[in-house]
Amino acid sequence: MSEPIPSLFDPTNLTDQETARLKNLQGLLEAGIDPYPARTRRTHTIAAARALFEQDDAPAQTVSVTGRLRRIRIMGKMSFADLEDGSGSIQLVLRRDTLPDSFYDNVWKRLIDLGDFVGATGPLVVTKTGEISIDVREIEFLAKTLKPMPDKWHGVRDQEKRYRRRYVDLLANPPVRDIFRTRAAIVRALRDYLDGEGFLEVETPILQPLYGGAAARPFVTHHNQLHQDLYLRISFELYLKRLIAGGYDRVYEIGRDFRNEGVSFKHNPEFTQLEFYEAYADYQDVMRRTEEMVAYVAQQVNGGLTLTWQEHTVDLTPPWRRIPLRQAILDATGIDYEAYPDAESLAAEMRSRGHEPDPRSSWGKLVDSLMAKYVEPTLIQPTFLTDYPRDVSPLAKGAPDDPRQVERFEGFMVGMEVCNAFSEINDPIDQLQRFIDEAYRARHGDEEAHPIDEDYIEALSYGMPPTGGFGMGVDRLTMIFTGVDTIREVILFPHLRTVRESGEEGEDEAEEMPTAQ
Repeated sequence: MSEPIPSLFDPTNLTDQETARLKNLQGLLEAGIDPYPARTRRTHTIAAARALFEQDDAPAQTVSVTGRLRRIRIMGKMSFADLEDGSGSIQLVLRRDTLPDSFYDNVWKRLIDLGDFVGATGPLVVTKTGEISIDVREIEFLAKTLKPMPDKWHGVRDQEKRYRRRYVDLLANPPVRDIFRTRAAIVRALRDYLDGEGFLEVETPILQPLYGGAAARPFVTHHNQLHQDLYLRISFELYLKRLIAGGYDRVYEIGRDFRNEGVSFKHNPEFTQLEFYEAYADYQDVMRRTEEMVAYVAQQVNGGLTLTWQEHTVDLTPPWRRIPLRQAILDATGIDYEAYPDAESLAAEMRSRGHEPDPRSSWGKLVDSLMAKYVEPTLIQPTFLTDYPRDVSPLAKGAPDDPRQVERFEGFMVGMEVCNAFSEINDPIDQLQRFIDEAYRARHGDEEAHPIDEDYIEALSYGMPPTGGFGMGVDRLTMIFTGVDTIREVILFPHLRTVRESGEEGEDEAEEMPTAQ
């Protein structure tokens, strides 16, 4: 027989506080009070009630508000409590002689707990200390809380518990709630900017018969009815470019991507990305649009073009600095990668200067590793690195004057990549050859090589105008705007390891990833 599942409410598993709360729940039931009613009556949010008092010439107007009890002070025949909803908080004043049927002594003083959700009705008043309050004439239970509230003053400090039980984190740490309000404002501002520039917001498949659009390992799933393996998308790119070929000039999508890789302070297996594609534009046009868009978001969200991240003041004012990738790596390492045209010679030069390259890396990935290790961490102010090797850019249009280079840029801030963009390949024959080159790499062990997408080649064969494409991690942009240094702080429910059998909760080990989100 299998072991029985332990009950969350088994008395042997409960703390003294949890036991007391269960007894209070039973007391409510015995008093004929439903501790979890299906509905309630609310006339005002707390913020609206406070505004009503401040604006109305007749402050004794009666309101009904709802929320969670965050503080209770019982003083004999009178009590004070702080009630909080999503809009703010207000003080409740409760008196024995104004509540019905001995409710004050038999229910309020005996069965109420910190954290309970209640509804309160009464006139708005101001106390002798000048605090706007509700003189409660009626109170109802909306949800009995069976777990004790986290400590108001110390909050929840254990990071593992904060991420694993985000609902407790949000209760205990109001600044965390502000992070996600900022995140929502960032997404709203991105949409406002793109909508205002004539872009059409679209939705593309999350389950795809063939993944593509980035260098990453996918998650695989199976459709039972169709007997078909499918992939969670790693990018929106190839579907959005199909729409450009189909006749739209400007499209964008904000949504989830999934990459079956490790985790680090800037990587999560699922993350939010913005991608847009613009016909009749190239990577230089997209660079200018990127500066303009991020500056617009900053103005809308922060009210200015500077922000503070850790000890740095970051200035988002356009134009941002532009540096060719080749020059940036030369300045940081002394290596001119163009002088070493194959992987063997470049790896040898790296070893001669004390670097330890991965022996399995292609020439392009060696170049990318030099950038990630020696250049990226130094780019605090907004910076574009431009003109990348073709070897690591299978979807970017080649530079007219250099067959080894493509028209691509990546944007960096606070030592972290935040966006990636390029002039898109619109020649179906060139794109097919790039896919064939990627297939060769896949056969030789490159798990992130791009698969051949014949349907996408067919779409290009119907004609796609010159197009500029762009992708940006919304999570990373939120990190920068909120001043936090790990992606888990800006994702409500980040991926974590399964709790160990012993019941211990250990922090995930960070693993740096070669591809950016």
